[in-house]
Amino acid sequence: MTLAISKEQARKFLIRYHHLTSATELKNDADILAFVKKVGCLQFDPLDAVGKNPDLVLQSRAPHYRKGALYPLIYEQKALIDVWDKNMSICRIEDWPYFSRNRANVRPKLKKLKKGATRVREYLEKNESACSSDFDLNETVEWHWSKARLSTLALEYMNYAGEIVVCNKKGTRCYFTLAENFIPADILSAHDPNVSDADYDAWIVLRRINSIGMLWNRGGDAWLGLQNFKSMNPERGFAALLEAERIEPINVEGVDFPLYIAKENVPLLQESQKEPDDRDEIRILAPLDNLIWARRLIEELFHFYYRWEVYVPADKRQYGYYVLPILYGSRFIGRIEMKTDKANDSLLVQNFWWEEKTGAKQKIRSTLKKALKRFAAYNLCKNIVYETEI
Repeated sequence: MTLAISKEQARKFLIRYHHLTSATELKNDADILAFVKKVGCLQFDPLDAVGKNPDLVLQSRAPHYRKGALYPLIYEQKALIDVWDKNMSICRIEDWPYFSRNRANVRPKLKKLKKGATRVREYLEKNESACSSDFDLNETVEWHWSKARLSTLALEYMNYAGEIVVCNKKGTRCYFTLAENFIPADILSAHDPNVSDADYDAWIVLRRINSIGMLWNRGGDAWLGLQNFKSMNPERGFAALLEAERIEPINVEGVDFPLYIAKENVPLLQESQKEPDDRDEIRILAPLDNLIWARRLIEELFHFYYRWEVYVPADKRQYGYYVLPILYGSRFIGRIEMKTDKANDSLLVQNFWWEEKTGAKQKIRSTLKKALKRFAAYNLCKNIVYETEI
């Protein structure tokens, strides 16, 4: 029997599922690792206006999280790893075998980079790590998007192919090591658990459903990063999961397409309906937050349209360069643009845009300023400078 819920019920579930309430927040590293396990991955982007995307995802869910605190879990404890999932992402290191198909699809491209790849491997057989500046491979290669340095491409595609992995980051610079130096031998040698393409389709569909909490069978940003997307069969994946009773279909009032939720999350869906309608809590979300991966779905459920405009030409932006959504309870009430002034240990609040239908702004302003104090602490800033009114 298909479950039937309202949009408000769907919103309450998603907010609780994503730990975006004080009652469900992440308290320690174990909670963070459990969250990554549940959602599959945190999408990575190197831009850092007020923290990189994974930092921003975690600060909204963990009140004591501080910028950069994820790095020890990756590069010291090796509980997590940089891999290609939803574009570049951070995943559990145990997920490595599941990405065998991704790596296999990339390996033929390394033939065009044989000279660079050979140099990189020879260097790493003698040295612990390497970055692009360690090589004088300055010749340019025609690639999919434009010309690029051979050293940069060799490192990048050897990483995608699983020959090397990121072992450290300093600013925007990545350092690589041989995969066998970073990944435990039993994980590195493990076979792909998805024996057939049909197995893979079901696995990736369930992974994406759980990345967001609930998802429909439609195209969109939730499916970004699948290197074999053209050969993947989402319909087959959804059908297999339904037949195996691993997902439940949901009809949401006012939404024309059915949504799907993992079977084990149905109790949470029911429990989340006890959440108050107007929780006086604010969370500042990441631009690539898992909650908002399926932007059309979020627009349907929350009546909020969001587009990250960093890669949009300045004259075509509706808002600004690095603008983050503001969640108040289970409603999006605005968006904010901020910047870090490291020289003065200050968080600069540059712009703020209220959603048109937001009411009781005076009450929300007080809560917003508390949220900004929390955000400044996460961003390692002692001061907040308001360059605009909120």
